[in-house]
Amino acid sequence: MTREQQLTEVFVKVADSLIDDFDLIDFLQQLSERCMQLLEVAAVGVLLADQHDHLQVLAASDEHTRVLELFALQHDQGPCVDCYRSGVPRTDINLHDPRTVAAWPQFTDAAKETGFVSTNAIPMRLRGRVIGVMGLFQTDPTPLSTEDITLAQALADVATIAILQQRTLAHSELERGQLQYALNSRVVLEQVKGLLAERWQLSVDEAFTAFRTYARSHHHQLGRLARQVADGDFDTDLIPHPTTQPRH
Repeated sequence: MTREQQLTEVFVKVADSLIDDFDLIDFLQQLSERCMQLLEVAAVGVLLADQHDHLQVLAASDEHTRVLELFALQHDQGPCVDCYRSGVPRTDINLHDPRTVAAWPQFTDAAKETGFVSTNAIPMRLRGRVIGVMGLFQTDPTPLSTEDITLAQALADVATIAILQQRTLAHSELERGQLQYALNSRVVLEQVKGLLAERWQLSVDEAFTAFRTYARSHHHQLGRLARQVADGDFDTDLIPHPTTQPRH
């Protein structure tokens, strides 16, 4: 798929956000994966602010536990927090720079252990209002080009529009409550991923792929289906999944 085709697909998905049954979590999951491909970065995460103004992970291009933990570390420290508070992009942050290490020791240690050498944080904003951040991690020290940063900001803005289009409520507190519902759904999804991985003896990534594929093909929202699984109201035997291969 060409870059133009991938961008077209993103904008089509944004148009879909006008419908009532739009799956926000799945859209942001797809967006993070598309951003990783379009910008040629190693990992992308979408973090939204909760009711207490703390950033929480809502989607990530890589569902590996260590990467998710790395995004989650930015709950109260890291470039994404600074970006969210200032509304200004933080780009080409060298994770080996002594000043970066001194500012965010826990975050930089975890990022370097995972193999990343630099990071970028792009605000998710609309007309001056910031609701979250898109984090980009690189294993290549080459800085993103000006064009790539512009594209990253455009994609972050598109994500913001998709989120806020669903929330035309007049009161900001109620709107934040809607965002909190999405964040809570992500927590349940994390629990179900772990449950399915253990039940099926698969990696978390494999379990999530099987779960997501089933949800899409049967027109279920990820968060809604995850809640049904967590509540014991859905038979997970209905979900096709790969079987583990016997070891020799």
